[in-house]
Amino acid sequence: MATPLALAGIKVVELGALIAGPFCTKILAEFGADVVKIEPPGRGDPLREWRHLRDGTSVWWHVQSRNKRSVCVDLRNAEGQDIVRELIQRADIVVENFRPGTLEGWGLGYEALSAHNRGLVLVRISGYGQDGPYSTRPGFGVIGEAMGGLRHVTGTPDRPPSRTGISIGDTLSALYGVIGAMVALEHRRKTGVGQVVDVALYESVFSVMESLLPEFDAFGVVRERTGSILPGIAPTSAYRCNDGSYMLIAGNGDSIFQRLAHAMGRDDLAADPALRHNDGRAQKQAWLDEEIERWTSARSPDDVLAAMHSADVPASKIYTVRDIAADAHYAAREMIRDVDTSSGPLKRPGIVPKLSATPGRIEGGGPTLGQHTDDVLRELGYDAARIAGLRARHVV
Repeated sequence: MATPLALAGIKVVELGALIAGPFCTKILAEFGADVVKIEPPGRGDPLREWRHLRDGTSVWWHVQSRNKRSVCVDLRNAEGQDIVRELIQRADIVVENFRPGTLEGWGLGYEALSAHNRGLVLVRISGYGQDGPYSTRPGFGVIGEAMGGLRHVTGTPDRPPSRTGISIGDTLSALYGVIGAMVALEHRRKTGVGQVVDVALYESVFSVMESLLPEFDAFGVVRERTGSILPGIAPTSAYRCNDGSYMLIAGNGDSIFQRLAHAMGRDDLAADPALRHNDGRAQKQAWLDEEIERWTSARSPDDVLAAMHSADVPASKIYTVRDIAADAHYAAREMIRDVDTSSGPLKRPGIVPKLSATPGRIEGGGPTLGQHTDDVLRELGYDAARIAGLRARHVV
């Protein structure tokens, strides 16, 4: 008997492209939702051609669009809008990441859609939200990171603000989109009525900025770039080993610091009353980090890691993707999955979170452009002649 999927029976229409909206629907699809991705005829979602391509298709595409069905429809065409409107009448969730006003310009705003589908949940992901003075501005994840406060605190003080290395503003917004969709579905279960979930990129970033705002409000403190340390919480940093690589050690708990000091053979640090609690260690943070790095820099990464594990101190080497792909724990937790795609086998990240009764699934790679157009149109009741006519008019 097949393992049940928690979102089986939930129908999702994905509008938009690239990262935030499609990442949101990727998660819904992994747990069983039937996601129909609407793409423009021609080249489709630009993500198909981003970064490294294999057989003409981005390998990123096979992560972002797995488990989805691709339908090519020209949304600038009135007939194309009618097709999408029909799909949405049967949908539970629509996810879009256009600039505010775009759907309304096509006659696909929430009032128009919900008039024929009272229970519809519309997830809207945009740079600045659906209202406010900046709402019509274009916005990408990097802009959300800048306005949300993350860029200012990322990097080292002597360099310009640094990128985090991934499109974190987009992915945070996608996660909030999933949360909002699930909350809205629960509300619909109780009332029968859907709603709009309004996710702004900058707000998604700002919401995870910890004590940034209250520290400013209470003390006038503006948090700045500090590199690998966590200001006011010590010791936590990346420490150089004898081969030039770095080890991340988090010894900031009071009892953890005691174990760290003993593991280093520094009973004097463990016994120092000024270092017994975090507030005292924070006052000597730079000096303490130098003492720890003096110890790590005389040792190999393996020796440092073994000592930390033996002392029950949280620590890790800084993983590259090569380390990730070879790691036994990643493999044991099925976070490295070999999946067949249209261009052959490909390793991809596994599914998060892990549900005990209704785990998610991965079925192949991302669809080819328009792969499911005819199937979906037939589900709407279109016959072969009507579909052929739409193709002849370049609507699909």
